[in-house]
Amino acid sequence: GPKNRPQLCLTPLAGASGGGTRCEKACNPRLGNLAHGRALRTDTACGTGAPEPYCAYAEAADHSCEPPACGRCSGARAALAHPPAAMADSPFRRPRTWWQSAQNAPRETIQLDLEAAFYFTHLILVFKSPRPAAMVLERSQDFGKTWRPYKYFAANCSATFGLEDDVTQKGATCTSRYSSPFPCTGGEVIYRALSPPYAAEDPYSAEAQEQLKITNLRVQLLKRQGCPCRAEGLPAKPPQLLHFAVYDFIVKGSCFCNGHADHCVPVAGFRPVKAAGVFHVVHGKCMCKHNTAGSHCQHCAPLYNDQPWQAADGKTGAPKECQSCKCNGHADTCHFDMDAWLASGNRSGGVCDNCQHNTEGQHCQRCKPGFYRDLRKPFSAPDACKPCACHPVGSATLPLGPRTFCDPSNGDCPCKPGVAGPRCDHCLLGYWGFGPYGCRPCDCARHCDPLTGDCLSGTDVDWHHEVPPFQPVLNDSEPAWGWEDEQGFSALRHSGKCECKEQVLGNPKVFCGMKYTYVIKTKILSAHDKGSHAEVNVKIRKVLKSTKLKILRGKRTLYPESWTNRGCTCPILNPGLEYLVAGHEDVRTGRLVVNMKSFVQQWKSALGRKVLEILKRDCN
Repeated sequence: GPKNRPQLCLTPLAGASGGGTRCEKACNPRLGNLAHGRALRTDTACGTGAPEPYCAYAEAADHSCEPPACGRCSGARAALAHPPAAMADSPFRRPRTWWQSAQNAPRETIQLDLEAAFYFTHLILVFKSPRPAAMVLERSQDFGKTWRPYKYFAANCSATFGLEDDVTQKGATCTSRYSSPFPCTGGEVIYRALSPPYAAEDPYSAEAQEQLKITNLRVQLLKRQGCPCRAEGLPAKPPQLLHFAVYDFIVKGSCFCNGHADHCVPVAGFRPVKAAGVFHVVHGKCMCKHNTAGSHCQHCAPLYNDQPWQAADGKTGAPKECQSCKCNGHADTCHFDMDAWLASGNRSGGVCDNCQHNTEGQHCQRCKPGFYRDLRKPFSAPDACKPCACHPVGSATLPLGPRTFCDPSNGDCPCKPGVAGPRCDHCLLGYWGFGPYGCRPCDCARHCDPLTGDCLSGTDVDWHHEVPPFQPVLNDSEPAWGWEDEQGFSALRHSGKCECKEQVLGNPKVFCGMKYTYVIKTKILSAHDKGSHAEVNVKIRKVLKSTKLKILRGKRTLYPESWTNRGCTCPILNPGLEYLVAGHEDVRTGRLVVNMKSFVQQWKSALGRKVLEILKRDCN
């Protein structure tokens, strides 16, 4: 074959790999000959049925005929065969092999079928016979279902195809450049897929893909021509037996990876065809970088769908990598959600799939209902969400449904009235009779036995008393309790030293005289007996007054003095209800205290308005 093969440089694709970097920027696998390792198909090959004689003509420098080179073609003998595979062996190690069509075949097709989509950059055809007077190069992007032309080739574009010639009109789809019969052997046809107007494109843009991506390539040889050399000195010019013959069919291209890979491996099931002198086959499955996935890196890897997938930018080199979803280690995959993306102001659209380890949320960022956060562990730990351990008898069910859910931030359970402990598994100090309605208050000056209700003298109290084991079986002789929830479980219903006086908002001067340092509207969440003191978890809805301490809306703890000092539950604070609470701040400990001097009444908006008016008008 001809030695001076043109060196075609493909700057955007070849240069995108950034000179052997590890694909930090936009990158592309190396270019190679896509015909290597794959079968070329033609309509005919010489000598298929019986051996065929042939003669080939060449011309001298002055276009006079040289003596013809004649031979026999036989498909049955390897040394005399000229199959299509000869066009796809090494053009450097095996330059003198060629494919030859059957004698007098008027038209021919050379077709390359690929096992996946590839990027095609340029074609070099080296003919042994004179180049065709007319031919067309076509490509398919759907494995041969539909075909579209790349370029028409003809000695006369307008006469043959009715098209303009790019020799006279730049960018025309036909050219007369490669259709001269001279040279009669060794003539080349060259087509660059990235010639203008496509040369300026980012090679990974949709427009460039439309131009460069192929699954099949075919050349239709439409019109033969003989060698028109001058028969000088020859006795008579012998009749030419016309055929097409091609030394090399070189399809330069690369694996198609959207700028996200610099290396490819064989597509599943693909077996390369062995060819003489061929050691490098261009394979079609990308080994993706930039957190992308797919055989062409055409989508994001499973846990990297926080932003829409993009092809790399071959012009600026920007890799446009896929961004990881924030799933806190509790999901293996995520998907991109356009609503989430728009809601975030186009910053994050990743939604985690199938949150594991008892978590939920767009980012698996919270524990499921029925579980709480173990603060001793990082949230990414598989056991960061622990199941609620609420006692089935002592816990209050939430209005949402039959199940009891604990506080997801610390695991504390909502207790029934008079019940204490983070799990709601025993009676508050000053209560007894743990059961399905909670605990009932002691009829005592101090404390009573939590199981029997018998009064205990002051010395009998064990402040850090053990929780009695839960006994679900009630004696038949014991009266069944049927108290109405609204009545609560408090000293209200019992005589003795622990009566709560019903507080009435009477004389404003008396209210002001109490010199309350805080006044709040609050919802009672749960109560807990800490042994040495009691704590009531509340959610502050509104701060009407605060003095020294900074009181904010949200969760806070109240410290009832009277519950531990006198075994008494005054004032009444029932979980689930809202109250107006006026009391005193303990500045030294930073606590909000509730005691017998405090003003506590179930919240009504009229009461709130009245108290605010008194605070503004009378208490200054």
